[in-house]
Amino acid sequence: MRKVRPSAVRSLPRVSIRSTGVAVSRRVVRHLAAAIAGSLVVTVAVPTSPVVGGPSCYPPPVEAPVVDGYRAPACRYCAGHRGIDFGARRGDSVRAVAAGVVAFAGTVAGTRYVVVAQVDGLRATYGGLDRVLVSTGVEVRVGRRLATAAGQVYFGLRQGDEYLDPTPRLGRWRRPARLVPTDGSARPPAPSARLECPDPARDR
Repeated sequence: MRKVRPSAVRSLPRVSIRSTGVAVSRRVVRHLAAAIAGSLVVTVAVPTSPVVGGPSCYPPPVEAPVVDGYRAPACRYCAGHRGIDFGARRGDSVRAVAAGVVAFAGTVAGTRYVVVAQVDGLRATYGGLDRVLVSTGVEVRVGRRLATAAGQVYFGLRQGDEYLDPTPRLGRWRRPARLVPTDGSARPPAPSARLECPDPARDR
């Protein structure tokens, strides 16, 4: 059994909303909740066998465009965006980007989250969920349906206590074009989607 060490939640800054007219935006609260959710993990048995072959990137957690990118904070408690947001629609499927074990599944500050301790040593946080379909301790494979989206979906990655930019690690699905008959005959089966990984040389 491999221990996934919970980060010290006590070290997170406390947010106090008082009746002094100081407004805390929903986005700030959501980002803090995501940080807390990523820290609330339990000891789970994580498979350690590496994935052989396959693409060198993760599939996207939801089929939706990115609407808010990663912005690294200047310090541990500074403002930033420690993940990326997808413009999903309510009911869209949210799937595991890598194999691992569910380390947390629950609600933080009114938002539902799932945290997966992945076999590659990273911890993935999925937020903005509606119906959670997994529970703590469940082993998941790539593509396993974890939840449905409540709307905009948050996705973050951590290595220990360090937040990582998920962008260069996420691919996108490419569906080849197909010809559709115009004479009323049956359409051919749709070709399988192909995961296209980022090209560092091209994206520089």
